[in-house]
Amino acid sequence: MSVTWGKTAGDGKARSGVLRTSHGEVATPAFMPVGTRGTVKTVDAEDLERVGAEMVLANTYHLMLRPTAETVAALGELHGFMSWAGPILTDSGGYQVFSLNPTISEDGVVFRSTYDGARVELTPEHAVAVQEMLGSDVAMILDVLIGLPATREDTIAAMDRTLRWAERAVAAKTRGDRALWGIVQGGSDPELRARSAAGTAALGFPGFGIGGLSVGEEPAARNAAVSAVVAELPESAPRYVMGLGDTEGILDCVARGADLFDCVLPTRLARHGKVLTRTGDFSIKRAEWIDDDTPIEDDCTCVACRRYSRGYVRHLFATKEFLGPRLLSVHNLAYTLDLMSRIREAIAESRYSDFRRETIAARRTG
Repeated sequence: MSVTWGKTAGDGKARSGVLRTSHGEVATPAFMPVGTRGTVKTVDAEDLERVGAEMVLANTYHLMLRPTAETVAALGELHGFMSWAGPILTDSGGYQVFSLNPTISEDGVVFRSTYDGARVELTPEHAVAVQEMLGSDVAMILDVLIGLPATREDTIAAMDRTLRWAERAVAAKTRGDRALWGIVQGGSDPELRARSAAGTAALGFPGFGIGGLSVGEEPAARNAAVSAVVAELPESAPRYVMGLGDTEGILDCVARGADLFDCVLPTRLARHGKVLTRTGDFSIKRAEWIDDDTPIEDDCTCVACRRYSRGYVRHLFATKEFLGPRLLSVHNLAYTLDLMSRIREAIAESRYSDFRRETIAARRTG
């Protein structure tokens, strides 16, 4: 069974639905914790299940190099390798590759491995083949990412090459039980975004990533780009804003019709002692928490909040105990996944606009 998506409710442009895969269903809008190397940093599969994760992301670039796609396939593909029964999406590795100053041609990209310096070539066809070997439920095409700001000429060149690579990826797909999604580029220019979205949609992908954002652009530019893309994509397909995971950004993009998100932000912030809460974010490392016996966040049901105090978690960070980053990672993921649940509830009850406004206000004034 390939991946299908069905809309179940709407509130203006905000919408909710169900993503159906061979490894279970995902209620959308949804957030995917990032398991770059086949693991979400500091937490295990049971932690993810307990905080309500339904779908996770893994990274093609890293896994094709260590331990190799062949090794993952031999160990039961990603689901068996990670011991994760739910759906998995793999990105193509384009984001990581383009941070390595690769040599780019019409054929693909050539770069040096960050592990041993070996020369590695990645083409649109190879990206598909590797992801099919990994066995993810959703694979993403190889795209051409450019940093922002960028010239219009460079943006058009990257966008057009991404479209050509998308055609090659479609032709390379062989597994009927897995889905391949396209990626829309176009920088921060709404006109180019609309053009890229229309061209990508014409290729018939069952789902679409909105790439090239969350790279330093202003929220207004990001929102304009997402709006332009959504207007050109089919209503029947999921829209995935790649690499976005902050509360305000998710709320903005859901309001514009986005369905799926991923980001390392919740766990990365946790490893540095940053706590995400409904009433604003704070550092657990601050001296004021040294003898605080209250939970990290009131009313949160995660294990970190049920069992441990702010004073204790601060102590773990002060003494550099590994448990500190793990507990905060669990909490920040629980916060983010609870946010998605509340978003879906608000959409179903046709009160999303009020929910969005109230959530942002609470985080600013809490």
